[in-house]
Amino acid sequence: MRIIISACSVVRDPRATPKPLLQQSSWSSLWHLEAETSEAMSNGSAGSRPPDMTNPGRPRAQESFPEPPLMKAVFTHLSYGILILLGHVCDFLRKLGMKRDPYTEALKNEDLFKMNLDFEMFFTRNIYRRIRDCWNRPIASAPGAYTDLVDRVSDDCNWTFRYTGTKTNCLNLGSYNYLGFAENTGPCADAAYQSTLDYGAGTCSPARELGTLDVHKKLEALVARFVGKPAALVFGMGFATNSMNIPALMGKGCLIVSNELNHASIVTGAKLSGATVKVFKHNSVKSLEAILRRAVTDGQPRTHRPWRKILILVEGVYSMEGSLAPLPEIVQLKKKYKAYVYLDEAHSIGAMGPTGRGVCEYWGVDPADIDIMMGTFTKSFGAAGGYIAANQDVINYLRGASHSTTYAASVPAPVAQQIITSMTIIMGDDGTKEGEKRVAQLLDNSRYFRQRLTEMNFIVYGNEDSPVVPILLYEPGKVTSFSRELLKKKIAVVVVGFPATSIVEARARICLSASHTRDMLDYALKEINEVGDLLLLKK
Repeated sequence: MRIIISACSVVRDPRATPKPLLQQSSWSSLWHLEAETSEAMSNGSAGSRPPDMTNPGRPRAQESFPEPPLMKAVFTHLSYGILILLGHVCDFLRKLGMKRDPYTEALKNEDLFKMNLDFEMFFTRNIYRRIRDCWNRPIASAPGAYTDLVDRVSDDCNWTFRYTGTKTNCLNLGSYNYLGFAENTGPCADAAYQSTLDYGAGTCSPARELGTLDVHKKLEALVARFVGKPAALVFGMGFATNSMNIPALMGKGCLIVSNELNHASIVTGAKLSGATVKVFKHNSVKSLEAILRRAVTDGQPRTHRPWRKILILVEGVYSMEGSLAPLPEIVQLKKKYKAYVYLDEAHSIGAMGPTGRGVCEYWGVDPADIDIMMGTFTKSFGAAGGYIAANQDVINYLRGASHSTTYAASVPAPVAQQIITSMTIIMGDDGTKEGEKRVAQLLDNSRYFRQRLTEMNFIVYGNEDSPVVPILLYEPGKVTSFSRELLKKKIAVVVVGFPATSIVEARARICLSASHTRDMLDYALKEINEVGDLLLLKK
């Protein structure tokens, strides 16, 4: 999830209130972002940290981010050093013609050779290639509680793969199937099948042309009601929901303040916007406020003119850390500096809160205090695409200004129907308590799995209520061994290392689901415990 706060410029009257995010303008520019007003150093309290605003109805869950042990950090750096040294030796042997592989052919082409000189390509061919079998494993089934992995082997040290024609059924601990709706049977699948017969498999047109059907209008109304906003707009791709809409809202003369661990889609959108970007420390309210205060008092570089807008981008649940954004404190900063909040709920919508309404419901924050709410349908709803929910003016503006509505095909009707059916079940509009049971089961699974790992002395990151459970592995050799050993035990996990994480924080990212039973989790915990002992992963 990601949040954008748009702050304001300094004005003479500190009591001034911000104008709407979007305001109707001349016919030549129908919608535009207004420059905002802000309190600066009001009553001498601009530098104070806001008090804790935890929902009094529920205690705040604990988050854990232990520092890497010194010896693990030393051995991790040493391991990468050895791999880099061996990589240079291999490149030298290739130049001498003593080592033959696909890269050797690139040496004969000067242009290809120059393209392969940078460190990224060096890392890919000499380090990542050695362990490439742990990633991009093809699947041949729905990503449910169990999934079928296509078996493959390599005869040339992972330069290429050969499929054996067999499959392995594995316990799936790697998919974002939080509520278990990613199945090819059941009410969602039946509704999507019927929608295919009624509307076809795709729209083949952008939403602004012929790509808007009645099923899309129904979905947008349902999303708005689900998240508690006046209106919503849906898009065919979750990544593009951020990367194409942030540039539509921000531009030159604006400032974006982004969490250092934000998703690539947010980073891409911020870069494409043309706005100035500043980064604050992960979930640090103090760091965030320091940047806001400086931005409001100093204004733009050189000219010191007030920023047109200041946006703070954060996620509700961070998919790599399993941590939650401190939303109550961020909302208080928004009100203090007359800013806007853009909340990305890709990993929290459907998965957090008593009824699956996301981190706003989890923290007890009024959705009206969040100016723009973004989310995706690829996780809890078992579908594809994303949404923006906001007031009607913002949605009207994005319908005309977003590149996603102008150039990209809209959500296929069967996908939209899958979302409608799953969301209806979560809300209880189907007349059952199935959605409520799934949300409760996910929370129970998350707490149980994390608690057992902690008792086994694994180093685990994140919030105790988060369905994302990172297990720290540190050394690159242990990253690959962890993945391969669990695959032998028919457990599929996702492992992540540098450069997706810092060099000393490689991890296995476990994603839990409401479809996981206690027996499944106990089996996984038993095998993970054995692998942890084998690889010396525990404290």
